[in-house]
Amino acid sequence: MHKVVASANDVDITKEDLSWMAGVLNVHENPITGFWLLYAVVVIMCVIVYNLGFARKLPILKNVIVYAAMLLGAILLTIFAIGMVVVESLIAAAIVLGIYKIRLRRHKKQQKKQENASQL
Repeated sequence: MHKVVASANDVDITKEDLSWMAGVLNVHENPITGFWLLYAVVVIMCVIVYNLGFARKLPILKNVIVYAAMLLGAILLTIFAIGMVVVESLIAAAIVLGIYKIRLRRHKKQQKKQENASQL
């Protein structure tokens, strides 16, 4: 009987097999470092999207739980992000939510000015 042992170096992955961000971070050349860099990008983008779209004022312990769950969930997202456009989708979500926040802030300022003008 022959035993087949596979290592991480035996898998031939090209840059074309990866998502754009995984390719930029050279996951195909240096899988360990590339994975953790991709994980950091996923976490950063998740935090940005969460804060732009979903964050509420929470007590500190609940905040810790939310961010701990986000850190754990980002591991699975990072695995998906190697071959799928997860980071790119998070970037698009951050842009859309950022535009929404800016427009909402402008609308509230305009509404406040109209209320002040009508009171005079």
